[in-house]
Amino acid sequence: QVDLVESGGGLVQAGGSLKLSCTISGRTEKVYGRGWFRQGPGSEREFVAAISWGRQTYYGGSVKGRFTISRDDARNMVFLQMDNLRPEDTGVYYCAASYEVGTLPFEYPFWGQGTQVTVSS
Repeated sequence: QVDLVESGGGLVQAGGSLKLSCTISGRTEKVYGRGWFRQGPGSEREFVAAISWGRQTYYGGSVKGRFTISRDDARNMVFLQMDNLRPEDTGVYYCAASYEVGTLPFEYPFWGQGTQVTVSS
């Protein structure tokens, strides 16, 4: 089993910043890919960012230039730095892990519980 525990969500005003953290534990052998997804009210789960074991990064078009994904393998953690937040960034953010990096939800077998991010106008 692979467990992911997230923290850092909250309420922030437009233009502000938040940093999400995710700690990964359990049987992580060959589980190299890391990703963040989000889901707003009435919306499908949307790709936000991903990072490979080799530190290649990928971003959804709506967050490119504003969000930064990073990883600290010594601490078994992945982060999402979110800057210049907009109200449309509001949603539940999920940390996910995969055997290979991807941008689609079905490519990720392991998921965190989600953390709420709310951006006010």
